[in-house]
Amino acid sequence: MPFTGFKIQYPEYEVITPHTGYSFTLRSLNVQDEEKLKGSMISPQKIAEHLNQCLFDSVVKKPEGITTFDSFLKNVTLKDRDALLYGLYHVTYEDIRNYELKCGSCNHQYPITVKASETFNFIKYPRKDILKARIKVELPGSKGVTAIVRQPSLFDEISNMRTMLSRPGSTIELITETLIIESFLEDIEEKTEPQVYSDRPDIMDAYLSLPARDKRKIFNAYEEQFGKYGVELKMRSYCPSCGVETNHDIDLVENFFRALYGA
Repeated sequence: MPFTGFKIQYPEYEVITPHTGYSFTLRSLNVQDEEKLKGSMISPQKIAEHLNQCLFDSVVKKPEGITTFDSFLKNVTLKDRDALLYGLYHVTYEDIRNYELKCGSCNHQYPITVKASETFNFIKYPRKDILKARIKVELPGSKGVTAIVRQPSLFDEISNMRTMLSRPGSTIELITETLIIESFLEDIEEKTEPQVYSDRPDIMDAYLSLPARDKRKIFNAYEEQFGKYGVELKMRSYCPSCGVETNHDIDLVENFFRALYGA
């Protein structure tokens, strides 16, 4: 008799997204899901694409209005994805993991055992309009120039990777940094309306031309309005060699793929 499938009840876990406030219920990964994700480790674009698809395929209960993969991408932010990724990690893998840490004071490397659920921190965005919200940031080093800053969605990330990675001089770091900029406005004396630069190549070129302090102004404004909300995994350790206390941020994506390959 040919195999027609086991009757398996996968463990489930509910996640409330910190930016958009949606409720998703995720099931744990199966072996096929893991193998698909392992095959994505060829480029940052493939990792993002496969990770987004894997998260969507793992959702067993979706919020109203999110019924297709496209609507998922357009209504979920990068910080929301971190929360979903934590939920998927939590329901699929052991909560307790072993890490190798290096002391920042004496460079001694030592093992530590961490319970992931005890490192979890969650700060929710206070409103429901984060994907529509925009802030104007006047740049101190570029007279008459204003950056329009937003919270990007997963759709924004993938679209920019697909169109910009092949552009000469473009890097994944640069694409990621400029995702939060929707446009630049430049005041021109002979015009009543500011010049708008909203094409992604123009935004990237304009960003690269900014004085360094303008970059900091943009990112400080983003962090204050959007970036401080989300999920984080934080832990504290004491070096057994010199006794120095250190706070560590655990990278969610790196931690997820470590668990994936260690399973």
